[in-house]
Amino acid sequence: MLTNLYFVRHAHSTYTPDELGRPLSTKGFSDAKRITNILENEDINIIISSPYRRAVQTVEGIANVIGKEIVIEDGFKERILCVKPVEDFNLAITKVWEIPTFTWEGGESNVNAQKRGIKATLNALEAFEGKNIAVGTHGNIMVLIMNYFDQKYDFSFWKDLEMPDIYKLTFDKKNLIDVNKIWNKA
Repeated sequence: MLTNLYFVRHAHSTYTPDELGRPLSTKGFSDAKRITNILENEDINIIISSPYRRAVQTVEGIANVIGKEIVIEDGFKERILCVKPVEDFNLAITKVWEIPTFTWEGGESNVNAQKRGIKATLNALEAFEGKNIAVGTHGNIMVLIMNYFDQKYDFSFWKDLEMPDIYKLTFDKKNLIDVNKIWNKA
């Protein structure tokens, strides 16, 4: 029995320092409608999301279409890079990918963020085996999860992600057997 996880990287958001409450932008809401249209054709059974507002808003449409509540899962929230804003984001993100155990002040290493994301992923695969699951999440944690199953999903892959983006991961039990990108820019 195959299980499909549709990792949905959130749509564009309006920047605020409030990570948890940052909303989608006008473009983000427009893209979220396109995501809903794409996922309507995928027979989605369950919707799980990071608690971050932008991730929830990105998958709200499909939840409304199928009449299901969104299950909030902290394991799918974005990795914490540092407790305070970093001066050079590119340097900061590059370093945590180059040294997987490295952490900035109060942040998560790639190793720790990946463990958190994998725990949530494996729990979802077990709880909803045989289902099609949409997961509202974030770019870095999504790629760290994908990297656990196949190391070709790395920093370079992350840099090429779109916002939003959708990847369908097909599992046989807890074994990844296929990955397909199903988001295409308009």
